[in-house]
Amino acid sequence: MPTINNKMNRSRSVGLVKILIGMAVTNFTRSKEVKQYLAKLVTFTLFLLSPFFVLSQSVEKDSLLTEVTLKNAIDYAILHQPKIQQSLVDQEIVETTIKSKISEWYPQINFNFNQQRNFIVPQTIIGGNIIKLGSENSSAGQFTFSQTIFNNEVMLISRSKNDVRLQAEQVTSSNKIDLVVDVSKAFYDILFTIQQNKVVESNIVRTEQSLKDAYNQYKAGVVDKIDYKRATITLNNAKANKRTAEELLKAKIEYLKSLMGYPLSASLNIVYDSLQLQREILLDTLQVPDYSSRIEYKLLSTQRNLLESNLKYNKWSYLPTVSANGAYNLSFQSNKFNQLYTNSFPSSFAAISLAIPIFQGGKRKAGVQAAELELKRNELDFSNLKNVINAGYAQAMAVYKSSLVNYLSLKENLNEAKEVYDIIQLQYRSGIKTYLEVTSSENDIRTAEINYYTAVYQLLVSKIEVQKALGQINY
Repeated sequence: MPTINNKMNRSRSVGLVKILIGMAVTNFTRSKEVKQYLAKLVTFTLFLLSPFFVLSQSVEKDSLLTEVTLKNAIDYAILHQPKIQQSLVDQEIVETTIKSKISEWYPQINFNFNQQRNFIVPQTIIGGNIIKLGSENSSAGQFTFSQTIFNNEVMLISRSKNDVRLQAEQVTSSNKIDLVVDVSKAFYDILFTIQQNKVVESNIVRTEQSLKDAYNQYKAGVVDKIDYKRATITLNNAKANKRTAEELLKAKIEYLKSLMGYPLSASLNIVYDSLQLQREILLDTLQVPDYSSRIEYKLLSTQRNLLESNLKYNKWSYLPTVSANGAYNLSFQSNKFNQLYTNSFPSSFAAISLAIPIFQGGKRKAGVQAAELELKRNELDFSNLKNVINAGYAQAMAVYKSSLVNYLSLKENLNEAKEVYDIIQLQYRSGIKTYLEVTSSENDIRTAEINYYTAVYQLLVSKIEVQKALGQINY
């Protein structure tokens, strides 16, 4: 919306400049003084309008992120993701609905008016005489007033309004938590793909060096052209893998944009600290889940409060409904239309109404039983949720521990593969090892690097799942 407004401001500004120039040219022509006046007028106008252009550019710039860290991505997503915006709108809908229902506590004042023409005036016989009841023209105005004193439905709304608000807020929090988890996974997936691209690029550099060495040895007559051809094939495959990884990275960036609600035409400048990621992978494995910190538990608690209010409502359905009401009536009658409002017959009253439900065919008893069963079912939902949380936590922690062991092993394998590659590379240049062993060591180090970064990605994702199971992700 700010971008649209800025474009409208710019178009209006340009239009104003054109109008001013047109007026100046129309009124003054063929004069040197006029040309000077026109130049000054245009300069002054542009000077006055320049803040609008600067403001529009700054607003557009501020709507984008110069650097996209994980925290920035999450904060941006919470502010701009359509699903979160929908949840906030739902909260506003709940709030306005509550206000609409609570308004029944306030006095209700209405006015009714009608004007009637009787073509045949009603008649009756009184004492043997035919008497007309009314006149040919009549009009009435009525002011009515009512005030609820006690109403069970309005009491239910008044008691449960805070829980209804809280439930809407908790639904928004639940959506935010899911969004944070999805954005984090997508961000880590991009980091993994970036590292994968770096591995492919490193492999291309190594392969180019191997190709150069094989070609030099072939020219020197040390080896035949088989090593040179193999190196060429390996290099071509590496470049093809690089192209595939680049396209895959573009797709993953677009997916992160969709999660963030980020403009599709804008670019994401992903920024991360490798050392910080290394520090973030560790997690205390002795923690236990806290049920009350989980958003699902909080939602069930709020639902229980609403069900308890519903049970009270059904139990109190035996109570009467009490209200005060009154009216002031304006009545006008005349057989002549032009004299209709000359004669007034006003009336008024005030009353207290009491409605007592006596028998409703067992409806109230069935309502109480249904409310009790819903409350009982809610208690079973708590038991089921605890089982689900325990199972989810155990599974998430098992995956994390397994990923941690795999990460440590693959990290060691990577160091070993680098050392082996350096030794074989020196031996090949010295003529001790064959090129096939060089190729094998290159494949080993490339595989070790990809496996290592895959393990880092899996470990970070499993950590998020553990934190979610522990209820540590809250918004």
